Amino acid sequence: MSIATSFDTPAPRKAVSERKRRALQVMLQDNLARLLIVAIGFFLWQAGVSQKVIDPFLMGEPKGIALEAWRMIGTGQLLTDTIATVQATISGFLGGSILGSLCGLALWYARRLARILDPFFIALNSLPKIALAPMIIIWFGSGMFSKIALAFIATFVVSLLTAYQGSHQIDQNLVNMMRSLGATKRQIFAKLVIPATMPWIISAFRLNIGFALIAEVGGEFIASDVGLGRLIFVNGNLFNLNAVWVGVFTLMVVAACLYFLVTQFEKRLFSWAKH
Repeated sequence: MSIATSFDTPAPRKAVSERKRRALQVMLQDNLARLLIVAIGFFLWQAGVSQKVIDPFLMGEPKGIALEAWRMIGTGQLLTDTIATVQATISGFLGGSILGSLCGLALWYARRLARILDPFFIALNSLPKIALAPMIIIWFGSGMFSKIALAFIATFVVSLLTAYQGSHQIDQNLVNMMRSLGATKRQIFAKLVIPATMPWIISAFRLNIGFALIAEVGGEFIASDVGLGRLIFVNGNLFNLNAVWVGVFTLMVVAACLYFLVTQFEKRLFSWAKH
């Protein structure tokens, strides 16, 4: 029996290796298809400009966008603005998401307080956070801290409500069973509530990275010394559409990278939890 088992083990490993190879091949094919779509889109765009079907003054053009991007990279402006936006976004995202999640979990201890505050949280969550930007900027100035504050507010309430609702979706029978076995409220919280709520919290993180970026860039539109939002706003007023597109495309790349980092954190977290 042991000999047969030793000869059988390479087969599953080979099957897993084959699945990984196929998954990698599919991913490469999908990425090539995406790059091809983008290349065709830019080609048609440039062709439309060359044939005078598209007005480059109103729409910009790929060639002009590339030249403008190269100029901004050479002067260091694009890197400076990107770093400022990313730093403020990540700072506000981490602060709001972590503190909001902790507060949402803590409300599991105080259900009556949670019921009293619930309408206020819902009202604040429904409020467009950009409406608070003028006051935040007046209070904290046009520097980076006001943008961090906006990203913090945009993510705090979402994380709080998500963690609170997740902690109250736990099967009450499990809670009662742990109580019958002599578990204290703190033990129930640590052993049951927190692990069961983690998928809710991580799902809020995925949403919050976008909310944080939107709030931060919105603040840069209103008043800022540096950042991609300021770059887009200033060049839009100057009718420099090529520079505006550089800022927009850079924001798209930043958003995709931040979302990728959050999803990778989620995979690593749940992979560790399984072990």
